[in-house]
Amino acid sequence: MPLIRPSTDHDLDAITRIYGHHVLHGTGTFETTPPTLAEMTARRADVLSKGLPWLVVEDGGQVLGYAYGNWFKPRPAYRFSVEDSIYMAPEAAGKGLGRALLTELLAALERAGIRKVMAVIGDSANAGSVGVHTALGFERVGVVPSCGWKFGRWLDIVMMQRSLGQGDRTPPEETAGQA
Repeated sequence: MPLIRPSTDHDLDAITRIYGHHVLHGTGTFETTPPTLAEMTARRADVLSKGLPWLVVEDGGQVLGYAYGNWFKPRPAYRFSVEDSIYMAPEAAGKGLGRALLTELLAALERAGIRKVMAVIGDSANAGSVGVHTALGFERVGVVPSCGWKFGRWLDIVMMQRSLGQGDRTPPEETAGQA
């Protein structure tokens, strides 16, 4: 049975492998060289140091995907807004694990005091990512056409957003990212 849980240092090899696959074969990320294990370790440590979640989904002891939220922008006024990232192993496609993982990430972000989640999705033809975000209540707020060049073609980014908790209806508590 699949298990969604906070990531650990022991998950970093699988996380690095999953992301490397997307860098080399997908358009959901605009990176073109897979980061090293050391780089992915540093990225995870940065997210966790901010009190933000980095989750994995595993089945049968194998990590099949990961998701996290990181500040949308580094300026202090953005401290209640994050950008989500979710990547699944190819063998996890179509099993509903991405939706379950993103659902849990949104709950963890809300518990951390986050009010707005942005998805910056590489490639407007990325039906899987656009679909899972739409299914979980994200709204498309724009497309930036032809802003990335990968695999010999121009790629768009799709901007989507979703409010959490009280959204912008009330002032936030000053504890975002500290849970």
